[in-house]
Amino acid sequence: MDTIFAPWRMEYIAGQKAEGCVFCKCSIRCDDFVLYEGKNVFVMMNKFPYVTGHLMIIPNRHVGKYENLSQEERKEMFNLLETALKALREAMNPSGFNVGMNIGKVAGAGIEEHIHLHVIPRWEGDTNFMSVVGNVRVIPEDVETTATKLAPLFKKYHREV
Repeated sequence: MDTIFAPWRMEYIAGQKAEGCVFCKCSIRCDDFVLYEGKNVFVMMNKFPYVTGHLMIIPNRHVGKYENLSQEERKEMFNLLETALKALREAMNPSGFNVGMNIGKVAGAGIEEHIHLHVIPRWEGDTNFMSVVGNVRVIPEDVETTATKLAPLFKKYHREV
């Protein structure tokens, strides 16, 4: 039998919740995972990804509802979505993407008080028997390595609107 070691998952599994917002710069945000800082929005790797390359596009302002975003924040979020798709295609060559927001706890939002847009690259067969039978995700590359690949591509592809 093979063994898969994923020690970084223990923090998530144990449910140790720190005080503050993991997305707010003035709070407990981990800047090691930030790929790009825009005027109103930033791009950050998901510390607990569904698959390799899972990132999020997040407004700087602490806001929980899409309808409370400013027009500038909305424009920048979706402009950075275009950049994210280009960067992920170049760095990882995915077959497709899942893009979306979980708005509200019942919709699956883990952090409902600070809205964010998920960008998840997908490949044929990336969901395998481990996820289905073993209730375990296999992430073939650590988040730091993925971030190192993606960060320069945001500078390459991003254009201000």
